[in-house]
Amino acid sequence: MTVSLKPAPADFGIRFQRADLGGIEIPAAISHLAGQHLQTRLVRGDASVETVEHLLAALRSLGIDNVLVELNHPEVPIMDGSSAPWVYLIQDAGIRELTTPRKSIQILRQIQLQQGDKRIALYPADRFKVSYTISFDHPLLRHQQKTLDLDERTFVDQIAPARTFGFLKEVEMLRQRGLALGGSLENAIVLGETGVLNPLRFEDEFVRHKILDVIGDLALVGYPIVGHLVVHRGGHALHTAFATELLKQQDAWQLVDDTDFVPVPVRVPATVAARQVAH
Repeated sequence: MTVSLKPAPADFGIRFQRADLGGIEIPAAISHLAGQHLQTRLVRGDASVETVEHLLAALRSLGIDNVLVELNHPEVPIMDGSSAPWVYLIQDAGIRELTTPRKSIQILRQIQLQQGDKRIALYPADRFKVSYTISFDHPLLRHQQKTLDLDERTFVDQIAPARTFGFLKEVEMLRQRGLALGGSLENAIVLGETGVLNPLRFEDEFVRHKILDVIGDLALVGYPIVGHLVVHRGGHALHTAFATELLKQQDAWQLVDDTDFVPVPVRVPATVAARQVAH
């Protein structure tokens, strides 16, 4: 399996290219979303790419707007189950700023989506902020909550290393479907009935990884978001349904160049140009 991240020009966006299928390109856009449960999957025609969320979270949080992700396999490598390896590789390659200003989605009014006891909402703010709460029927996951103002450094230090987690039965389900074939205690937190089978990197690593996931899933809207995201008991299905709803409610946001940002309600962030991986 080989994955290459290649520079792309302004307004190219993030695209996955299946080199093993004649170079079919699959844009990282909500319009190419396929059914998902434990991971996020994109499709175009007969080509698909699975488990894109960890790489997308790294690209979005490092400010990469334009990149071609070439791969010869239908699944993005799980690496260690987090975004940290991708962060390292992107920073090692280098990042080039382009002359085209970056565009962002500025939230103007509340948008929310509720599915039973699951809820996700965006509120106006002068930066990107996430508040996430999880609650599972498991001794270690009954309740965790975290709120962070998210910039590049905060993501790299506090969110990127947080690994995916799952239950033994879910790991077996993925393997039966031919996914996460390299799955082990080296690239996921695995929970048994009463405890975790491998050491944690953070006491609240579970909710941190959920923040990582929602960043990656909302990257499918195509632009950075300026607003306060609040999620309760979310997952990939809720995140991506909300991405669709966000794009529908066009009166709730405006697309702005960062140089033209109108603060809601107070402060203008530093000007940032669009970026690409350097090599």
